[in-house]
Amino acid sequence: MPTLLLRLAGPMQSWGTTSRFDERDTQLEPSKSGVVGLLCAALGRDRAEPVDDLAALRMGVRVDREGMSMRDFQTAKGLLIATGKVDLGRTVVSPRHYLADAAFLVGLQGDDEALLRRVHAAMLCPVWPLALGRKSFPPASPVALLDPPFSGLHPGTLEQALQQHPRIARPRREHAGRPLRTAIEHPSLGAQRHDQPAGPFALRRFGPRLVLPGEIADVPEPSAIEPGAPAGAP
Repeated sequence: MPTLLLRLAGPMQSWGTTSRFDERDTQLEPSKSGVVGLLCAALGRDRAEPVDDLAALRMGVRVDREGMSMRDFQTAKGLLIATGKVDLGRTVVSPRHYLADAAFLVGLQGDDEALLRRVHAAMLCPVWPLALGRKSFPPASPVALLDPPFSGLHPGTLEQALQQHPRIARPRREHAGRPLRTAIEHPSLGAQRHDQPAGPFALRRFGPRLVLPGEIADVPEPSAIEPGAPAGAP
């Protein structure tokens, strides 16, 4: 059962699962709804199209570099109110949470190897621009992995892929020497997250899934520092 590996690294990422009204949250790792949305953008799937095949993939995340939790504020005017009219005099301040300088290795495991290969090919030449949770947060390096030994598609299980693939980023100084944190989807164990797509994104329907936390201590060192990162970068 092969596993597709993706590199999600950038100056800003946001993976919200519980946002309500004007407050926009982020989890500490990529959400499944966000990653499936990324796949849809690469494949050129419309928001009204089904995503059952992508949502059925089992997802795992290895945190190669923890993100710094940040927050900024955005303002909006001319909002639609309950009466159905636009209130031109109303201004709303919206807090937006995001992760700065994070790097994640994401694995997607499934029985359909042809689907995984189509997704990998789409990541090399995406139909629509790729973003890390929000459209304004582009990746800093290619999402598709082309480096040996696996070149994006690992022949083994999700756990094996996350264990064996070399690091995609150096840790911060305060995290140097520590095991890498993981969050792997599990059928019966772990904490519940409400980010499992349950229909086309146009319907905004999401169900629960279980995610089991863990650690990986012996991860191969990278053959080269990721693009744009100086040696010894924090």
